[in-house]
Amino acid sequence: MQISERPYNTFVTMQFQQVKEFILDKQKKELPKTLSYHTVGHVIDVYHAAENIGSLEGITEHEMNLLLTAALFHDSGFTVGPNCHEEKSCHLAIQYLPDYGYTKREIEKVNGMIMATKLPQLPQNHIEEIICDADLDYLGRDDFFPISDKLYIEFINAGVVNNENDWNKLQVSFFENHHYFTNSAVKLRQKKKEENLCLIKSKIKS
Repeated sequence: MQISERPYNTFVTMQFQQVKEFILDKQKKELPKTLSYHTVGHVIDVYHAAENIGSLEGITEHEMNLLLTAALFHDSGFTVGPNCHEEKSCHLAIQYLPDYGYTKREIEKVNGMIMATKLPQLPQNHIEEIICDADLDYLGRDDFFPISDKLYIEFINAGVVNNENDWNKLQVSFFENHHYFTNSAVKLRQKKKEENLCLIKSKIKS
């Protein structure tokens, strides 16, 4: 994905708080109301999970700002359309981040993180591993089922699944093919994730 070679003011540093306010407001206004899972609530959830895991993993302040920028933008492409939304999110990052002092290299790192969240997750470095774990942090949490119910409704409306039994089978397959990448996420979420998987399996009707 090409980023134009527009000139950057080397004396301007990234304006993280301003871009946070901008992209959250944009998604509040423009995300389709039909979405029940991919909402601003999900964006904020991933933001806080990324902040937590990033802190535990000991990343630098600069890396944290890039990580949190990627978390804020990672599903922004849904404002354009659901298909290939990660690529659309990258285009929005390329469009808007230069106005907030982000350099070409910083935007490339942000977009690398956004694309790493595309399923199946294929992170290429430590910071991409962190955002992948943050995006699916809820799999190993106590609030997993209320959150997964929102995704179920979204999948029903999109025709991805036809009923709850199909949904639970899909979740079992997803869980069994998923793994957390960072040591921090494994310590935080793996045990509860396994418990959640057992509960899902108990709901499946033969």
